[in-house]
Amino acid sequence: MGRGSGIGDRELALLRWLDERGGATVGEAAEGFGAAHSLARSTVLTMMERLREKGLLGRRQAGGVYRYRPVARPESVERGAVRSFVARTLGGSIAPLVAYLAEEESLDAAELAELERLLERLRERRGGEP
Repeated sequence: MGRGSGIGDRELALLRWLDERGGATVGEAAEGFGAAHSLARSTVLTMMERLREKGLLGRRQAGGVYRYRPVARPESVERGAVRSFVARTLGGSIAPLVAYLAEEESLDAAELAELERLLERLRERRGGEP
């Protein structure tokens, strides 16, 4: 990522929105994403330009307007945000995060199954270690 690589919750939501649609113009994003989040067109434009400066969006001019598209998958951005949170807030240890998940009562069956699948994948990468 580029300059000022941190990403806020709203920026990540906009990146996801753009990714789901394969990109959009500022007008389309203002009508779709902005209206749903009570954001002015100028705010959406500012967010899109910040995402572009961070290297997460690209833009191409077509028909006199810019069309923005994600150049980074939201999933990779999320992983980076989690990595940064663990390093900065948890001192590099994932144990507090795992302890939180173990005690979290709001996890549904699908989320628990996904966590189990991820844990199995981690075990396989480590050669079957428990």
